Amino acid sequence: MESPRPIDLSVPSAGAIQDHRWVRFGSFELHWIETGDLWLDGGAMFGVVPKTLWSRQLPPDEYNRIPMTMRCLLIRSLKTDRLYLVDNGAGNKFNEKMAHIYGFNYGPKQEKRLEASLKRAGVTPEEVTDLIFTHLHFDHCGGTTDYTNGVLTHVFPNARYHVHRDHLATATQPNPREQASFLPDNIAPIAASEDRLIRVEGDRPHYETALESLVMNGHTLGQQLPMITHGDQRLVFVADLLPTAAHVPLVWVMGYDMFPTQTLEEKERFLHQAAAEQWWLLLEHDRHHECIRIGNIEGRWKVIETATLNDLESLDS
Repeated sequence: MESPRPIDLSVPSAGAIQDHRWVRFGSFELHWIETGDLWLDGGAMFGVVPKTLWSRQLPPDEYNRIPMTMRCLLIRSLKTDRLYLVDNGAGNKFNEKMAHIYGFNYGPKQEKRLEASLKRAGVTPEEVTDLIFTHLHFDHCGGTTDYTNGVLTHVFPNARYHVHRDHLATATQPNPREQASFLPDNIAPIAASEDRLIRVEGDRPHYETALESLVMNGHTLGQQLPMITHGDQRLVFVADLLPTAAHVPLVWVMGYDMFPTQTLEEKERFLHQAAAEQWWLLLEHDRHHECIRIGNIEGRWKVIETATLNDLESLDS
């Protein structure tokens, strides 16, 4: 078998900006939901990795921030008719000062706002039956609620909220280091929604046949990575285990992680299995690359293939 070859990630994926469409994968249809771009501190995003290394992959702006995005996944089950949305971005509740700090950008025509992206997919918020939260940091759950005439309201009135039990406990009683990521306007309405809140448990929560989650605890307790299986093919929405393609090398771990040594252990196990079984990894925060495959080249983990979600439709044939 020919040895895998690395991809040059300094050049944006040529197809990454094409229009998204519904993609069939087994008993599901998938569609990206863009919820805006943002900028985050490069030092925090790469932890102990020197700037001289990470800046080659993601050059920072004058504030030392790197370009990121918030790309969420809409999953329509053809067996159960359920419509799942994995995460929903930062939402619209930030004041002008905070929006400037994070450099939120929704495109010249606001086309990357949550509501606009859902509309392009032909979906209304009322049709979404389930919100699967990878975790409740503000850039993953802020779109759950919004202010209407000064009143905080739920954007998805018919959706059940799926949060890992361990993570909900962390989000409602955060430690001082993680507290800034759990905003009260985001967390309180979710935690108080006992009629719709489902506290998933264990290290492999099951949603329906061929849709489950892998649970990771290094970035934050109870982070879910939704995984879809079709035959011997798997797609994994990797959330903040691998925020960008540049984070594939083992020790390229975020300074935001609560338990970085645990992240390293989880990441190593994950990369071994993902490479051995050639999983496609769906990236939430990489502005230029949607999906990647990884391999081990001379003892180092590297990206060996990139694709858009549209490209992966061929997997269903």
